[in-house]
Amino acid sequence: MALPGVHSTLKRLRSRYKLIILNEDTFEEVIRFRLTRWTVYVALSTLFILLVGLTVALILFTPLKLYIPGYREDAGVKEYQTLKRRTDSLEENLIQKQQYLDNIQKVLNGGIVPRDTARLRPRDVPGSPD
Repeated sequence: MALPGVHSTLKRLRSRYKLIILNEDTFEEVIRFRLTRWTVYVALSTLFILLVGLTVALILFTPLKLYIPGYREDAGVKEYQTLKRRTDSLEENLIQKQQYLDNIQKVLNGGIVPRDTARLRPRDVPGSPD
C-alpha cells in the first residue's frame, strides 16, 4: 500500500510551471521556460556539483593549495628548521670573523690583545703524574 504523502509529493514534483521574463518597459516577452520542480532541483544540483568540482580543481592544480592551513605543513616545517640552522651557523661564523678582524686591527694599531691568564696546573697537563 502506497503512502498518501508520497503520491502527492511526486505529483508536486511533476507539476508544470511557467517562468516568463518580460521587458518591464515594453512588457515584451524576453524568454519563457516551462519548468517542473524536479527539473529545477536537477539543474541546481548539477550547478552545485560543477561549482564544487571547479573549486576543488582550482585548489588542487594551482598554488592556492599552499594557503590552506595544514596542507603540506611538514615540508614547510622542515624547510624552516633547515633555514634556521643555516642562519644560526652563519651568524656564529660572522661573529667569530668579526672578533678575529677586531683582534688583528688592535695588533696593527699597537693595541694589546688580552692574553689568557689561566695557568695550567700539573694535573691538567696530559702525561704528567698526579
